[in-house]
Amino acid sequence: MGEAGVGEVGARARPGPPPAGARGGQADSAHASAGPVPAGAAPAPAFYAVRGGRLGELMTLLHPPYTAWHLSYFALGAALAPHLYVNRLVWGLVAFGLAVGVAAHAFDELHDRPLGTSLSGRTLLAAGVGALLGAVAIGVVGIITVSAWLLPFVLAGALFLPAYNLELAGGRFHGDVWFAVGWGAFPALTGYFVNAETLAVPGLLIAGACLLLSVAQRRLSSPARELRRRTASLEGTRTRTDGASETLSVAGLLRPLDGALAALSLAMVLVACAAVAARLS
Repeated sequence: MGEAGVGEVGARARPGPPPAGARGGQADSAHASAGPVPAGAAPAPAFYAVRGGRLGELMTLLHPPYTAWHLSYFALGAALAPHLYVNRLVWGLVAFGLAVGVAAHAFDELHDRPLGTSLSGRTLLAAGVGALLGAVAIGVVGIITVSAWLLPFVLAGALFLPAYNLELAGGRFHGDVWFAVGWGAFPALTGYFVNAETLAVPGLLIAGACLLLSVAQRRLSSPARELRRRTASLEGTRTRTDGASETLSVAGLLRPLDGALAALSLAMVLVACAAVAARLS
């Protein structure tokens, strides 16, 4: 996911010199020329990165804003069902929390270390496999107690997650479209189905809305990730129409992107809480 862990798209690298001839998207769009980055100027790997040893790394690995954002999609789908079952909502959130919050992000870090944590490969693999098995176990209980038609949802989730985050099959399932489908539409549609036990127009509409929200998320997170992890140097000046000038910097370019992502992640959680509260009142 982040993101994504909840998922990263395209080639990723820790901050460092780019290949010869390579151009960093946001820096290019600003017509910035190359120049040395002062020592210690490299930004954190994510706006929500927590400093402070192993505990900080574990907290950052969960990508809290993005995990909560995508769990909100499940809750929104559930809230739109004809009847909202609280126990199904809770267990569904636990299952997606294990899958998206833990397994997806552990596999993502295991694959190419986008966060640069010191967690061992064995630890990440154990966390990813254990969390995925826990999510599948909850899904199997749902198949037995709710509806056998949950089987396709459980299978799809169990297969998609490692295929996306470990970039299996040559990365064919790792891209913006798959991110929007797997981390946007799928949780919302599952939340609706597990409560309605059928598919109907409201469920399809909320799945479509969450898909588009995930597209918007990528439009913000991709340039932010490019700046954080693939920009070795940045120099340039923006001249305004009134003649004033502004020196470009990675921090300055990141500020509106990170601010929008932080606000949207919190907004989605509040919208989902409001929808669930309205159904339960």
